[in-house]
Amino acid sequence: MKNVLHIRTVGDYLNLRNQEVLHPLVGLVDFTKVDEAAKIIRGHDTIHFDCYAVFLKDAKGCKLKYGGKSYDYDEGTLVFVGPGQKVGLTYNEPNYRPKGYALLFHPDLLLGTDLGRKIRDYSFFSYSTKEALHLSAKERKVILSVVEKIQYELEQNLDKHSKGLIVSNIELFLDYCMRFYDRQFLTRETAHLGALQKFDGLLSDYFTSKKPQKEGLPSVGHFAEQLHLSPNYFGDLVKKETGKSAQEYIQDRLIEVTKERVFGTDKSVSEIAYELGFKYPQHFTRLFKRRVGHSPSAFRMLN
Repeated sequence: MKNVLHIRTVGDYLNLRNQEVLHPLVGLVDFTKVDEAAKIIRGHDTIHFDCYAVFLKDAKGCKLKYGGKSYDYDEGTLVFVGPGQKVGLTYNEPNYRPKGYALLFHPDLLLGTDLGRKIRDYSFFSYSTKEALHLSAKERKVILSVVEKIQYELEQNLDKHSKGLIVSNIELFLDYCMRFYDRQFLTRETAHLGALQKFDGLLSDYFTSKKPQKEGLPSVGHFAEQLHLSPNYFGDLVKKETGKSAQEYIQDRLIEVTKERVFGTDKSVSEIAYELGFKYPQHFTRLFKRRVGHSPSAFRMLN
């Protein structure tokens, strides 16, 4: 059984690293200022977080290759963890010591703020570790400049401006991360097009097989798993490449297949609905009419 370390508060993590708690709901760790003993998490192979955590991992000498091209992202990698997520720990080197920074903030910090209302828009908090944000040297400087502002506010005496300034800088930090992820989607364009082609193939295979009758309508999660991507990353990939959500993309293909079967066979609407994975024919009819403008039966008569 995995030995899980539960980080319930920001203070839990700061205490683990022997760092002073300057604010109960937000904290920064600079690993160059952490003593060697506190850098090692002994006896655990999984960490469970109840707060948001962003880790800037410095990884010198690491060249990344996307689409047949090399990009210079030696300066760092950002990994995002949301509340309720678990992170596995593996050490390739027995004397490994983390380098970089950790930013943690509790969901309670965001209550009543604009960031609290938009925090779910930052879908990268649900990406997997392998879908981390790889920073260029210039991007790393921008990120560190915002980290310095957050650290500055934490070191001041708390007053009525503190929360607003800290939250605003965290929001700025996350907005830059969103921009840099958009850049990363572009630099990975060739690889992503390959993933979309595989997605199209998997969709076609799904509808020509017996899977709809056995497993129901195809889901975003199903195809993300087949492509070894997290659902959020997969959804963002499809959105950026096609302009449609992954669910919309699946529904478009579903409607294409449905039109062919409604027009090309003598099967009843109910039979077609069950073949495509619908539990209830009326749900099938409602979706078809909303997307096509006619019921399946009316569409068959028109054609």
